[in-house]
Amino acid sequence: MTNERGGIVVEGVARSFGSVQAVRDIDFEAPPGEVTALIGPNGSGKTTLMLMMASLLAPDRGTVRVAGFDPVTQPAQVRSRVGWMPDTLGVWESLTALEVLTTIGALYGMGAADRSRRAEELLVAVNLTEFGRRPARVLSRGQQQRLSLARALIHDPEVLLLDEPASGLDPGSRVELRSLLRSLAAGGKTVVVSSHVLSELDEIADRAVFVSRGQSVKSQTLDEAGSQMRRYYVQAEPMSALAAALQSYGVRYETRGDSRREEFLVQLGSTAEASWLLRTLVLGDVVVTAFAPAGGALEETYMSLDTDRR
Repeated sequence: MTNERGGIVVEGVARSFGSVQAVRDIDFEAPPGEVTALIGPNGSGKTTLMLMMASLLAPDRGTVRVAGFDPVTQPAQVRSRVGWMPDTLGVWESLTALEVLTTIGALYGMGAADRSRRAEELLVAVNLTEFGRRPARVLSRGQQQRLSLARALIHDPEVLLLDEPASGLDPGSRVELRSLLRSLAAGGKTVVVSSHVLSELDEIADRAVFVSRGQSVKSQTLDEAGSQMRRYYVQAEPMSALAAALQSYGVRYETRGDSRREEFLVQLGSTAEASWLLRTLVLGDVVVTAFAPAGGALEETYMSLDTDRR
């Protein structure tokens, strides 16, 4: 998985803070050219793991390799190849957005012309061109998030570690973020995204690693997630006809909703089975008014795991 293009491999990593064991035993892989989602409830060890991959924390045991380098013994090589975007990172309020980016570029050893050119490119990429010459203190939370992403990209890293990158973004900016991350992965970068918005990760990620109580509990590709058993909401007019049809096909269902909007929840083994049910209902003259997954593919996996979310 790791090579000169920037893959990540983590094996048997643990990290404690005094008596608190934040990470107990995590295995994690993120190949180059793909977006890997890191999913888990608060306190599951996601941020601690990302800090270790970024060379900002050393593991108590286990191994980490980023683009073939060890963040503990080779931090300079790792940091030159990693773009790190934490969940919350302040800005130098007296500097303009452009000055923030060129300052970070200077810290990475970029020449004046290169960092200025790169900063202008990134302001366009994150849709902040009109704010480039304004003090960073005037930026909204969402605009600061976009600036933070540009800051992580300033040195054109091989690996991107993004902790809640969509936090504070409006719907349009979230769509732009998805497009940008997919483009970066298509260009060969390793992209790791930690997020609580699982429905969005379905549109971004190629694979996911689930963690709970400081341990990795499952790893799967999006294709694998999409082929698993999923819940679907179904509505029809009238609902009594839908109930009779489901019973005749031997499909079990639960009634959900309220007096204004009744719906049935069915559990189906694959998209092929869902297609069969919808087609059969329509051919049976059931007037189906809604038929859709109850949640995203990754959400289905997450809800099926015995994690500490409960």
